[in-house]
Amino acid sequence: MPVSIGIIGKTNVGKSTFFSASTLIEVEIANRPFKTLKPNIGITYVRVNCVHKELGLDHCNPKDSICLNGIRLIPIELIDVPGLIPGAHLGKGLGNKFLDELRKADALIHVIDASGLTDENGVPLSKAIYDPIKEVEFVENEIDEWFTSIISKDWARFARQVDLGGEDIVSSLLTKVSGLSINRKQVIKALSETKLMEVKLMQWSMEDIRRFSKTLRKISKPIVIAANKADLNIAKANIERIKRVRENVIPVSAQAELALRKASALGLISYISGDSDFKVIKDLTIEQRRALEYIRESVLKPYGSTGVQEVINYAVFNLLKMVVVYPVEDERKFTDRMGNILPNSYLLPPHSSPRDLAEKIHTELAKGFIYAIDARRKIRVSEDYELKNGDVIKIVSSTSK
Repeated sequence: MPVSIGIIGKTNVGKSTFFSASTLIEVEIANRPFKTLKPNIGITYVRVNCVHKELGLDHCNPKDSICLNGIRLIPIELIDVPGLIPGAHLGKGLGNKFLDELRKADALIHVIDASGLTDENGVPLSKAIYDPIKEVEFVENEIDEWFTSIISKDWARFARQVDLGGEDIVSSLLTKVSGLSINRKQVIKALSETKLMEVKLMQWSMEDIRRFSKTLRKISKPIVIAANKADLNIAKANIERIKRVRENVIPVSAQAELALRKASALGLISYISGDSDFKVIKDLTIEQRRALEYIRESVLKPYGSTGVQEVINYAVFNLLKMVVVYPVEDERKFTDRMGNILPNSYLLPPHSSPRDLAEKIHTELAKGFIYAIDARRKIRVSEDYELKNGDVIKIVSSTSK
């Protein structure tokens, strides 16, 4: 399964534009609440420097990703759920249905209207009078309360069964949150941080359940804030205010990214998502030139990028701390058996081992795992070696064909 990132936010803040700019999938974008009534699911990419240049190779032959001018683009899944309103976890605005679409997400991108030109229900305002900080707080609270509602359901019966049956608390809680893409390590960490590991479940108060749920949500579905509409002057001041009270805030102009990617697809400009500028390669109309110059002056120069790619990369590499590893079969030539150079690139969670990489490639390869070879250093590494970002690894297995 690829890494899965969910896009959340109140309605009418530019979530669909962010999704479309990230995936180039056409979705209906309109300036009114609840335009999106079902999740949009697509593929976007994280951007890294391909190791073929570091290794002194002229090129590579990616099969599961894309390499453009030394930039490796690795696919991940993006889920855009319909907009949330206050009370979504109670079912308002079909909130429960929408929230359930986030179950498999590994991290969340919270798109906000940094301009303050939409109210809490997503209704456009004539003046920038809504405080985006409130938007950050209420949407995050809806996600936390959704977690709490799942964990607290039938709690008395569940707690009695676990405590009286002498069942393992971690395994039991893991079963309770099955389907939320949560692993055992995350449950243990949440119990440790809330100091509830040694407390009988029947002794947990509602406040304990809520505290554990919120902590588990932060651990299992961390959030990066995409402060959208950053090109507007009022948004710039708001973004600085938000940064003072919140971490993980990145200025974004989803509309600018969408325009640049469409212009690139039409062959008008040379641009890769995440670039700090673009190059005009075809004659433009006056309107096209003005629009692109506005993006350059209002977005690219002050922020260094549109922010869309930065948000995606931040979610994968800063929140999830994933590493990119390149498996090969010939450690001298960095190729597979067909001679393809660096054909595959895998995103793996932190502290992954060569055996974990083997499991990702094929379960049979992992079953017969003997050892691995670090192709960069040309040395053997053990199964407990901690893989690092950019590692090129050969798996030696008794089940290799």
